Amino acid sequence: MNANKLPDNPQDPADALSRGTGLLRDHGLDPSGRWLLVDVYRQCLDLVVDGAVRGTWPVSTAATGLDNRQDSGGTPPGLHTIDRKIGQEAEPGMIFASRRSTGILWRKTAAGSGDELDLILTRILTLAGCEEGVNRGPQVDSRERYIYIHGTNHEETLGTPASHGCIRMASSAVTDLFERVQEGDPVVII
Repeated sequence: MNANKLPDNPQDPADALSRGTGLLRDHGLDPSGRWLLVDVYRQCLDLVVDGAVRGTWPVSTAATGLDNRQDSGGTPPGLHTIDRKIGQEAEPGMIFASRRSTGILWRKTAAGSGDELDLILTRILTLAGCEEGVNRGPQVDSRERYIYIHGTNHEETLGTPASHGCIRMASSAVTDLFERVQEGDPVVII
């Protein structure tokens, strides 16, 4: 199956897994190892180990959809790797700015108070694109665009497209995922 072909049934997890596996193989990677699948149709992230899904979490990808261009606000498609793991010892709800802990914990307050902020919380998995002209290189580079998998203060939007390009997760989910992956693990966004 062509990994870039749109699925017949975008809601079918098996189809997304097959497309992700195909993309890994197209790039000479062994899909039987550990890798992540971000399925924008289903708004979920799957941890795949030994060819089987070992964990699934709801996410929010970009409100504007898949888009690799600089300043598009889109989530970049294709093959990435986990470039860096940031926040190993951070408390849940720790606010990060410029990939560094601010030392300030976010706490949900009264409705509308600070909710307009789009915070990066708890853990960060930075992503590096692997496909020149798709998610790596001038005007499309995922690393240069600061595309992450990270905790969010907008957990109520998980399961719907709502981010500005990153893959948002609940703080508890990103902490769990953080402990189960390593730098260099492949991440497929389809």
